[in-house]
Amino acid sequence: MFKKTKQVSDINQQEISTIIGDGFIITGEISGKSVIRIDGKVTGNVKVINGVILGEKGIIVGDIETTSAILYGTVNGNVKAQQLEIKKTGRVNGDIKTETLEIEMGAQYNGKLEMKQLIKAEEKMAEH
Repeated sequence: MFKKTKQVSDINQQEISTIIGDGFIITGEISGKSVIRIDGKVTGNVKVINGVILGEKGIIVGDIETTSAILYGTVNGNVKAQQLEIKKTGRVNGDIKTETLEIEMGAQYNGKLEMKQLIKAEEKMAEH
């Protein structure tokens, strides 16, 4: 009757477990496993395994490290993500390391970009 479904890797399909609302200011490092949405200001590094959504009014002053990120707001720091989307209201002032990148018309990005292709699963398995 009930079936276990595979976890979807697309950030748009995942449940947001944590929200930092507009008007909130967090100082310090944030780390976790589930998807986080930030609409306030975070001063510190954000290291979240499953994904980061930065709302239009959201500001991160620090580095982001995650699997998937969608940026509508401003990042003053480096971004390291397997999948990265910078929306038209998004601003990134820092270096980006990613495997896939989508930048909408109107978005702003100032920094270096490093892109690496995905390593095939067979090659990963052979290394171990």
